Amino acid sequence: MRWIGWLLTLGMLLQCAPVMAGAQADYASDFSAGTDGWYARSTGSASVSVTAEGALAIAGRSADWHSMGRDFALARGESYRLSVQVRQSEAPEARMILSVAHSKYGLESYENIAFATAKRDQWTTLSGTYLAGDFDRFVLYVETLGAGTLAYEIRDFTLEGRTLSFGGDDLPLLKEAYANLFPFGTAVTYAEAVNPVRMAFYAEQFNLFTPGNELKPDSVLDVAASRTLAAQDDTLVAVRFDAARPLLDFASAQGIPVHGHTLVWHQQTPEAFFHEGYDPARPLVTRETMLARLENYIRAVMTWTEEHYPGLIVSWDVVNEAVADGQAALRPSNWLTVVGGDYVERAFEYARRWAPEGVKLYYNDYNTAYEPKQTGIVNLLTALQSQGTVDGYGFQMHHDIRQPGYAAIEKAFRRVSALGLRLRISELDVTVPDSTDASFDAQAVLYGQVMALAASFADQVDGVQVWGVTDDLSWRAAQYPLLFYADGRPKPAFYAVLEAAGRE
Repeated sequence: MRWIGWLLTLGMLLQCAPVMAGAQADYASDFSAGTDGWYARSTGSASVSVTAEGALAIAGRSADWHSMGRDFALARGESYRLSVQVRQSEAPEARMILSVAHSKYGLESYENIAFATAKRDQWTTLSGTYLAGDFDRFVLYVETLGAGTLAYEIRDFTLEGRTLSFGGDDLPLLKEAYANLFPFGTAVTYAEAVNPVRMAFYAEQFNLFTPGNELKPDSVLDVAASRTLAAQDDTLVAVRFDAARPLLDFASAQGIPVHGHTLVWHQQTPEAFFHEGYDPARPLVTRETMLARLENYIRAVMTWTEEHYPGLIVSWDVVNEAVADGQAALRPSNWLTVVGGDYVERAFEYARRWAPEGVKLYYNDYNTAYEPKQTGIVNLLTALQSQGTVDGYGFQMHHDIRQPGYAAIEKAFRRVSALGLRLRISELDVTVPDSTDASFDAQAVLYGQVMALAASFADQVDGVQVWGVTDDLSWRAAQYPLLFYADGRPKPAFYAVLEAAGRE
């Protein structure tokens, strides 16, 4: 699977002619004349062949990542729709994965695009969207999960480039609609940040950015370098910002402020961070060591970003999602286990100590509209207020048109606002059950209600950010949650958001 694979040399020739020169080109497999450029990815034991039915079969596998693969010339920062049918006859069912192996400077890395369970003797479809990153080579392949010796077949592999049609010169601008209220922003991933077409449109529409993943601990903490430092002092921390640089560079050049997300989280934090010598096989560190690591990490992130991008990051999510679902208490996590119940307070203490002057510090969480979690969030914010370390609260509004309902959202917003903190809607999207006009109209209604609520508290709100731009690149893509269709056309929700600001 992703963690095995083989390294490719930088000068290695592609094993088939490039298929795509840009986002408009398409590909469909055709095995009538042979394997059509597909080959066996393995340590030498696997082989591919064309069946009498016109499918491509692989046999002789001895690991999950052993697979049939093909090189594709993809354009970085472009979005592609992929689909393939797979069939196996050896197990009652098998977990299949459509993946990509991408390379730069000779080093190969991996992403999973789509998952499906293939039942015996049934053709099963794997489909998904892939946003091509900044790499020199792309290999698309079908692998297994927990079935490393399974023989299987594929057919009807298709790849279709997205034709983006963002707005046009007469499309209203979200940032202008809310200019007298608060910044209107969006989350941006690395792959989007290296796409000049997308970023030009984003800069037109938005005046606040947040890296989607690139400032989370698993992107920033350099485990290997930290392990080296730990040989001398187990509290030292090394950081890196390669993934965040494209967005930070763009935002800096355009003069668009950035909200940092996130310093402390129970997810997307390397397990090694909590262990002696940064080695997951060794015991957990002591509370004292972990607190020192936490402060060193926060200090390193704050000082590096301010040194290289002075004034660009105007606020931070210091701690993310610490309160448990369905409870008024902290959720179980490595932070709670190693440090204890005051880890949130300590994180804010260190962030306040090292934050540049004027940078606002937020606690960020989801499901604020639900009890008893809402009470847990309010209690935590009240404790932080008493220490003088928190500036505001970020509402993650990952909602659906059917629940929790606008009344519950409004009640939660008013309760938190009564604390007197700064507010932001930090992660806004609204899912729908299908792609019908009725669903998109209902989605527009809820978007409009939420934005009207935020506008009514404009003096207290520091910004609203949708969690992505086009539906296909959302983490909830199958439920069409955002303001723009996959091809960049505005949805009814886009116009509802404008209307909520008094603009259409």
